[in-house]
Amino acid sequence: MTENFLKDIASWRQRPGMRAIPSICSAHPLVIEAAMRRAAAENVPVLIEATCNQVNQDGGYTGMTPGDFRTFVETIADRVGFPADRVILGGDHLGPNPWKDLAAAEAMAKAEVMIEAFAKAGFTKLHLDTSMGCAGEPVALPDALTAERAARLAAVAEAATAGADVKPVYIIGTEVPVPGGALEELDVLEVTRPEAAVETVKIHRRAFADAGVIDAFDRAIAAVVQPGVEFGNHNVIPYCRTNARDLSAVLNRIPGFVFEAHSTDYQTPEALRGLVEDGFAILKVGPGLTFALREALYGLDEIAEFLFPGRRSETLCTVFERIMICEPKNWEKYYHGTADEKRLQRHFSYSDRIRYYWPHPDVAQAASTLMALLEGVAIPETLISQYLRGCYEPVRNGLIKPDAHSLAIGYVDLVLRDYFEACRP
Repeated sequence: MTENFLKDIASWRQRPGMRAIPSICSAHPLVIEAAMRRAAAENVPVLIEATCNQVNQDGGYTGMTPGDFRTFVETIADRVGFPADRVILGGDHLGPNPWKDLAAAEAMAKAEVMIEAFAKAGFTKLHLDTSMGCAGEPVALPDALTAERAARLAAVAEAATAGADVKPVYIIGTEVPVPGGALEELDVLEVTRPEAAVETVKIHRRAFADAGVIDAFDRAIAAVVQPGVEFGNHNVIPYCRTNARDLSAVLNRIPGFVFEAHSTDYQTPEALRGLVEDGFAILKVGPGLTFALREALYGLDEIAEFLFPGRRSETLCTVFERIMICEPKNWEKYYHGTADEKRLQRHFSYSDRIRYYWPHPDVAQAASTLMALLEGVAIPETLISQYLRGCYEPVRNGLIKPDAHSLAIGYVDLVLRDYFEACRP
């Protein structure tokens, strides 16, 4: 049996090479391509994750099952020339969340089917998240019940991978907003109490033993905690190392564990390096990448309209607005204020709820039409300076080609580079 690449992540800080790993939480092909190209340049593996809402046995909002997602990612890897054996697939927030409106028994039964599908599809990093109450239960469940349900899912994953070449590693703990982001604007966050982190590990170890899968707990490598980072629609709460000092120190009491940090999007390079130095060895990023992609394609949208006025019946931005107004379910609970304020948030919120609409047929067609219109066009440096300023200097220096595809990849890479640099010595 081949050892899971992430199994010894707690020891990375004591050896040459990677100290941590970025977790790319996106199903957009351009984001995944950009991540693979960055990982290839760094000569490291790439970790691609799918959430329970994004990908599940019912298709999620992408329409993909775990098996579909694996094929999707491997197809991109083949096109980019990235070795498939250097792609690590992860499942995020695996639990009853997509079905929490159902009774617990039914929701957990569906969660079992889901984690079995993830495990059988070769996802080797599984985040167990059973903290949410189902129909008739409190919003947040007691730790003991959360751990019991997590161990139940781990048992299913273990059975599904009994003969697998690589056994999965597990992530426990859930002190983060629900999948999809916070529902309200945030001003301050309480850092996880050190004792709570220790107790999470202790309770899960006991639950795994009670479920007969203590061997699986030997492959539990990280706990999800709140280091005090998050973002709202228009603000980012920056990482404060001082506030997280006591939490970071507690890793000495839970050997073999690192912390997984969710919602690290929009943190500064200095903050990302601080997180890594403080033991947050898995840095999850998602909306920050599709936010950068949207910036790039909106810039290309403006460039195309200037170079080829009237060639399209609708711009990409116009299509997004039309579809989001007609189908508001993915943003209406999250965006508040006047009509003008909601319009601003639909397109330019840090929470990037617009990302849920990239798979929509009309949006996908509009994006395809935009890229086709610009195919083969050497975009003038002056227009890149005006609409894609982040790529202006790399284009001038010959590091990015002045074509639409390269500029889109390059814009996402501006974010990715900070993450990969933070994860190396």
